[in-house]
Amino acid sequence: MKTLIDNARTFPSRVAQQPHKFRRLAAGQAPEALFITCSDSRVIPSLITGARPGELFELRTAGNVVPRYDEARPSAETATVEYALRVLGVRDIVVCGHSHCGAVGALVRGDDLSALPAVRGWLEHSVPEPPDTTDLARAVRRHAVAQLETLRGYPSVREFLDLGRLTLHAWYYEVDTGVVSAHRPETDGEFRPL
Repeated sequence: MKTLIDNARTFPSRVAQQPHKFRRLAAGQAPEALFITCSDSRVIPSLITGARPGELFELRTAGNVVPRYDEARPSAETATVEYALRVLGVRDIVVCGHSHCGAVGALVRGDDLSALPAVRGWLEHSVPEPPDTTDLARAVRRHAVAQLETLRGYPSVREFLDLGRLTLHAWYYEVDTGVVSAHRPETDGEFRPL
C-alpha cells in the first residue's frame, strides 16, 4: 500500500506540470467507448487500449458479467450502460473477457463456491447456464459474446442499435501475451487478433 500512497501524494505535482490537460478533464468527459471488463487486477483497459484520461468509460464486474435488465431492480451496471449511452453518447460498447478468468474458470470447473456466497449468487443469477466446454479460453470467449446478447435486452442499447448509433464488440485479452482478439460475427463468428 505504501507505493500506492506515495504515488497518490506525488500525483498533484504531475498534474501541475500539465494543467491544461487536467482543466479540460475537469470541464467534462467525452469517452469514445464503454469498456466492460472483469474486475481482475491484471486487466487494465487503458493499458490495453492506450486510452488517456477521459477517452474510455469503464464498467468492471466480476467475470465481466452484464446482468439482465430489470427495471424494477436497477443495478449499478444497468445505470452505467444507460448513462454511457444517453448522457455521454458513446458509440461503441466493448465487452472484454480475458485469459485466466477466475469467475468463468469456476463455472467451467464446477467449483464449490459455498465459501463465497456473494460470488456464487452473482454468477448463478447472471450466468444461468454454465459453459458447455471445458476449454477455458473458449468458454471466456463465448461468455463475452453472451454478454452482448444480454446488453441487447437493455432498452437504451436496443434504441441506439436500431438508430445505427451504437456498435457492440466482444474482445478477448490474453494476459500472458497481450494479444487482443475480436469476435467476427460477420465472417465465421470466431475471434481473430485485432
